[in-house]
Amino acid sequence: MSRRERTGLVILGLVLAGANLRMPITMMPPLLPDLKAEIGLPTSLAGLLTTIPLLAFALASPLMGKAGARHGSVKVLMMALTVLSAGSYLRIIPSVWALLIGTAALGIGIAGGNVLLPAVIKERFPKSIAGKTTLYTTAQVLVASLGTATSGIIASHIGIKSSMGLFALLGPIALAAWLLIWISGPKDKTSVEVKNDGRPLVDRTPWRSRLAWVILAYFGMQSMLYYSLLTWLPSIWQAVGFSAVVAGNLATLFQLSGMPLTMTVPLIAERKHGLAIVNGIAGGGFALGILGILIPGANLPLNVVSAVCMGLATAASFSICIVFFQKRTTSAADTARLSGMAQSGGYLFAAIGPVALGALNGLLHTWTPIILLVLVVIITMFAAGLVIIRHRDIYEGLD
Repeated sequence: MSRRERTGLVILGLVLAGANLRMPITMMPPLLPDLKAEIGLPTSLAGLLTTIPLLAFALASPLMGKAGARHGSVKVLMMALTVLSAGSYLRIIPSVWALLIGTAALGIGIAGGNVLLPAVIKERFPKSIAGKTTLYTTAQVLVASLGTATSGIIASHIGIKSSMGLFALLGPIALAAWLLIWISGPKDKTSVEVKNDGRPLVDRTPWRSRLAWVILAYFGMQSMLYYSLLTWLPSIWQAVGFSAVVAGNLATLFQLSGMPLTMTVPLIAERKHGLAIVNGIAGGGFALGILGILIPGANLPLNVVSAVCMGLATAASFSICIVFFQKRTTSAADTARLSGMAQSGGYLFAAIGPVALGALNGLLHTWTPIILLVLVVIITMFAAGLVIIRHRDIYEGLD
């Protein structure tokens, strides 16, 4: 296989792996009514189909980062895709326990992709990180949206199990691509990293870095904002006077409107002051969107603008995190470690956020103070972004 063919295969592998990072989760909500009827899934457990993957991300991410740094990102990515594929097909077994265990397994697999793809790109495409990052993040968002839009329709024609099996094919297809990449080599670089004076870095861990903790906090806050808004925006819009249908349409607009920035943030970040611009879009978009909801009167055009602003902010804040992982580290191994650390804490925030905001609403019976609390999180996230942009490497002052 020629070098050009290997490069094309790696690019295809990035797209296929990216396509598996959200779709196994986003395809499930339209299928829940049929699942409840077919396997007797209790309503009390249905919410776990979203919570379990987030907890799996939190628990597995640091392990994936450490394993990728030690054994090579591609090798560990293949293992993650194997677990993801097994979990996807385990969910097809008509059993509540098989569904929950399969969901946990695919969560572990997705965690591997989330953590390791930025490291793979940094190692394989050091001169075109932005473009290759755009490829997989765009595939991630686009296929996730298609999964939500089509899984219920397909299930109504071929049955729920056949529908789940069809969507699950993406996992083995991505695994096959990466097996070919591995066979056609070159293999990952797993040699011992050294300092500038040639001494080995025996304790190269981001957990000792203050900047890495700030990046973790940023990732955690943007994750909490995304999953909390995804969960509660329909309820908030209904509370301010919109019908359930209109609230649902606004929530869909919120999810889809970030696509342009998903495709362009890595490229913007390469320009002078690009990181500052993206950080401003993230903080400003969230703030303007959430404040727009507070304006009374159930003004539809205003809330359309709010939904678009928050959608753009979601895409900007997530994409800039991937850029931080790559630009604030000097090697693929460090990228994997930092990505694992940040996503571990970040997805723990994401799992707690929707539950905490729902509990607060149950106590206060109003969304206004909760929206103001969310605004405080947004301002803090923006400030954290400014701190990250001012520094160049997570190990400044530690080596």
